[in-house]
Amino acid sequence: MADTNGTAFDIVVLGAGSGGYAAALRAAQLGKNVALIEADKVGGTCLHNGCIPTKALLHAAELADNAREGAHFGVHSTLDRIDMGGVNQYKDTVIGGLYKGLQGLIKSRKITVIEGFGKLVGQNAVQVGDTTYTGEHVILATGSYARSLPGLEIGGRVITSDQALTLDFVPKSAIILGGGVIGSEFASVWKSFGADVTIIEALPHLVPNEDVALSKAFERAFRKRGIAFNLGVRFQGVTQNDSGVHVTLEDGKSFDADLLLVAVGRGPRTSGVGYEEQGITLDRGFVITDEKLHTGVGNIWAVGDIVPGLQLAHRGFAQGIFVAEQIAGLNPQPIVESGIPRVTYSHPEVASVGLTEAAAKEVHGEDAVETLEYNLAGNGKSKILDTQGFIKLVRQKDGPVVGVHMIGDRVGELIGEGQLIVNWEAYPEDVASLVHAHPTQNEALGEAHLALAGKPLHAHN
Repeated sequence: MADTNGTAFDIVVLGAGSGGYAAALRAAQLGKNVALIEADKVGGTCLHNGCIPTKALLHAAELADNAREGAHFGVHSTLDRIDMGGVNQYKDTVIGGLYKGLQGLIKSRKITVIEGFGKLVGQNAVQVGDTTYTGEHVILATGSYARSLPGLEIGGRVITSDQALTLDFVPKSAIILGGGVIGSEFASVWKSFGADVTIIEALPHLVPNEDVALSKAFERAFRKRGIAFNLGVRFQGVTQNDSGVHVTLEDGKSFDADLLLVAVGRGPRTSGVGYEEQGITLDRGFVITDEKLHTGVGNIWAVGDIVPGLQLAHRGFAQGIFVAEQIAGLNPQPIVESGIPRVTYSHPEVASVGLTEAAAKEVHGEDAVETLEYNLAGNGKSKILDTQGFIKLVRQKDGPVVGVHMIGDRVGELIGEGQLIVNWEAYPEDVASLVHAHPTQNEALGEAHLALAGKPLHAHN
């Protein structure tokens, strides 16, 4: 337990983002004496310059679209202007409230928060400034940063999501490098705010990690919104001057705009923190662990974005809880990566959990997989919201549902039931017998499973 100097702990957590603070809170709940070390603010990327601020912008963007399109619903509203000062104030109020709540929660659990840059200096020791803190266990949770491409300098009119979240103006035009989750969400926001947007994606599809049916529908929806995109060709270079950026691709095509947003993913924040010196295995900067998230060195564990896999706040959060319980001897179930829900909060939204059709065929065999698409056109609430899309189910033939994939406004809110279906290995018949409230979009999940169980009511056979 703590020594007289207060520098010895049961657990030292390095990094207070979603993974780190979740580990600290759960460990404290289990009676452990915990130190939480953070160079910036507790809450990490997700709270301060990731999930929360981007979703606040997306909500403002939705309001802008609603105002602009009111006449379609018989409500004659007009969009006056986008006041980025006001939008940012609203966004910062949301962050501020959550930040205050999180600080209070950490304090109430009697966790020792140490502000400063921590470095691993031994298998049980982390140094901050001149002080060394020791823990019987050390949890590495140093998170990620907005990365760039080799040779692509960030600065001036070439920005990452970090700068994009603090812009005090709406760009007239923007080029977005990367059509994954972050690129697609910013494209959606800026288009709603009135910008001309072009996405450059080297892979053949937007949201390329999703089932290809969702990617194609997403591209159709973006095309309809007037968001331009160029697929399957790699970025070559960018030049900038006072009036804008000039972007060239490897096939010789070029594009001009006010800004270039680099959204090519996030890199693990693991350099200069002493990991390798202590014998921890890194692969392209990521910390390699076993399925229990142990690094193979001493009592050192790793969670969140520094561990290869989905870089999602809720994954880090779940891993933090898992490691705390593991240390406390509770023997929790390892987290199955494919069972983690994934959402892109653009207009339209994309939400999925489990295996894509292609992945399911790889795992179970080409002929052992069945799929079904249920169109939201048959769903009353989706009709009221004037959104198009569908739910695609992937099942093992005569077996459980192994994937739920959805596109349409607000489908992110349906992923909760989707993940129960996949993670509890439900059969279509199990879900078909559940009663879904009418009229909700949630009903579409029920209808899709009714159809897959061979008794479609609102769908044609």
